[in-house]
Amino acid sequence: MTGTSDGFVVFDRVQKSYDGETLVVKDLNLSIGKGEFLTMLGPSGSGKTTCLMMLAGFETATHGDILLDGKPINNIPPHKRGIGMVFQNYALFPHMTVAENLAFPLEVRKIGRADREAKVQRALEMVQMGAFGGRRPAQLSGGQQQRIALARALVFEPELVLMDEPLGALDKQLREHMQFEITRLAHNLGITTVYVTHDQTEALTMSDRVAVFNDGRIQQLARPDELYEKPVNSFVAQFIGENNTLLGRVKEINGTALVELDDGEVIDAIPVNVRNRGDRTLVSIRPERVEIDPKRLTPGAHLIHAEVLEFIYMGDIYRTRLRVAGNDDFVIKTRNAPDQRRLRPGEHIEIGWLPEDCRALDAP
Repeated sequence: MTGTSDGFVVFDRVQKSYDGETLVVKDLNLSIGKGEFLTMLGPSGSGKTTCLMMLAGFETATHGDILLDGKPINNIPPHKRGIGMVFQNYALFPHMTVAENLAFPLEVRKIGRADREAKVQRALEMVQMGAFGGRRPAQLSGGQQQRIALARALVFEPELVLMDEPLGALDKQLREHMQFEITRLAHNLGITTVYVTHDQTEALTMSDRVAVFNDGRIQQLARPDELYEKPVNSFVAQFIGENNTLLGRVKEINGTALVELDDGEVIDAIPVNVRNRGDRTLVSIRPERVEIDPKRLTPGAHLIHAEVLEFIYMGDIYRTRLRVAGNDDFVIKTRNAPDQRRLRPGEHIEIGWLPEDCRALDAP
């Protein structure tokens, strides 16, 4: 999480306060590589959108420097930063046609008419909207308007594009389609993209790296698979994806941690940010990593008692809610396969997991 001078976009010890007292962004150090797709993910009020607005130039940093391609941009106005922007509300001019909307940022940059028309058509083709140049925004669906907003951000060939919750207003199916569309375009064009969302699935699906924000700080910066598989603290573990958590105390640490849960059961876990015997810990285990067949576990693995409370058929998977160590919201997910066992409410079973799939984290 240290900002370095070789990034294309660099936040160097950046702080932001709106009232001169409370910091909404606290000592941010972040380096984004050229051509990278980085997502800022976090709950409302975590500081992610403020960081994007400072990078765009709509907010000023209280302290620290923001660099673009090695040059400080703190004092450069937004329209001179050469950055493309895509917003959730599209921000298209309703009185202009689609082609005129796309031509506007080119006119501002004093690009000649022939070049303008060629660039507008190329940008429309990029988002599969080549035949829609003569229409007005009101004649387009929400998905089509979002494609036009994306084309307008790309039409002047910026090296950096910022996206603030651009898919939030779309329905689920269209949103998922646009996730792949945006990612494909960004990588094909080699554009550096900074994307803000509170949707974890969106962040995991689209990003080269994800910065998880909370309380004005980056909690973890990592590739999507690492973020999901190896959260570094209890906030990230609970914020990213579905997760089971159990409270306990570290009994011993010797490579792995032996954790005694609050109900007296004992399990194995990887110690992440617990160090000493007696430390309180929140143990984290993903629903799909829980085994209901003890034969699939390593010999000597600790098993734990569970009571089946609810079985939900979800098509491709079975989702089963258990009572485990006093927690009534312990969920397991199993694949819908011909030989897969369907658990029934009221059943009592033994469950377990591989120690490397279970992480002993800081207790909140």
